[in-house]
Amino acid sequence: MDIPDGRTASALRFLTELAAWAATPWALAPHSVPLAVASVVLLIGLPTVFATPGDKKQVMVAVPGPVTIALVLLQLAAAVAASWAAWPAWLAVPVTLLAAGCLVLEQPRWRALAGAGAGRYGADGTTAREQTKAP
Repeated sequence: MDIPDGRTASALRFLTELAAWAATPWALAPHSVPLAVASVVLLIGLPTVFATPGDKKQVMVAVPGPVTIALVLLQLAAAVAASWAAWPAWLAVPVTLLAAGCLVLEQPRWRALAGAGAGRYGADGTTAREQTKAP
C-alpha cells in the first residue's frame, strides 16, 4: 500500500517537526534539563522507530496507520504548545499557522493511514492475509 504524501504537506510536516524539536526543550529546560533532553529524544525517536509500512521506505517497527497519525499529532501539539510557552507571540503565531496548514494538508495521507487499521500489519510489515498464504 502506498500512502499519498504531497511535497507541500511533507515540507510543512518537516518544518513543524523542526519547530517541535526546538520549542519543546526550550519550554521544558527551565523546569528540568533531563526532561528537555528526553522530549527531543522522544519527538525524534518515536517517528524514526515506529512507522506504517507503505508510508516510509524503511520501517524498523511496523505499526498501524492510526499510530502514525497519533505521532504526527503529537509533533503538531508539541510545536504549538511549546512555542507559546517558550517564545514570544511573533514566533508562536507562525508556528501555529504552520501546524494548522500541516493539519489541513495531511488529510489525504491520514485518510489512507486510517485505512491501515489496528492490528492489520505484522512485525515484518505484512498483512495477516499475506502471513497465512502458503508459499
